[in-house]
Amino acid sequence: MRLIDFINAGGSITWILVVMNVFGISLILWRVFVLRDFKKKVDSEAKSLASEVSSHYKIKNLLSNMELVKDSISQRVHELEFGMTSIKVIATTAPLLGLLGTVIGIYEAFQVISATGLDDPGKFASGISYALITTIVGLIVAIPHYIAHNYLSGELDSLEVLMEKRMGPLLQGE
Repeated sequence: MRLIDFINAGGSITWILVVMNVFGISLILWRVFVLRDFKKKVDSEAKSLASEVSSHYKIKNLLSNMELVKDSISQRVHELEFGMTSIKVIATTAPLLGLLGTVIGIYEAFQVISATGLDDPGKFASGISYALITTIVGLIVAIPHYIAHNYLSGELDSLEVLMEKRMGPLLQGE
């Protein structure tokens, strides 16, 4: 069976999942490249944020400076989180759409059984096939998005810690 035939056999739910997958994978790749680019210039970003904090806030208290630093870093990381919610939504809704397709397919199979009986199993097989295809595609879409969301979240946390480590000495004048 060709891929297009497989997708068509899953109906509109499978097509929705395919579109979600294309959008999500594009978003994941974009976020990976953005984070890698940011990692390369983390030292210059730290210097920039440190000078911004130092020039805007003439506070001598180191604890106050560190609070401002953490706020600045948190804001910068928040900007890097763009798209993460969409990835998470795809990861959580894809299996639900697959489940919806499963229920619809089983329902269709039972409708055929109630109308024609069990004499010809081929008559209700399309409903079962629909159910299985949507379940498969829902999981195929969800699993990589779930993994990518967790990976990218971990990378963002690591970047936040790295920025704090790099900015500390800069603010202390080391």
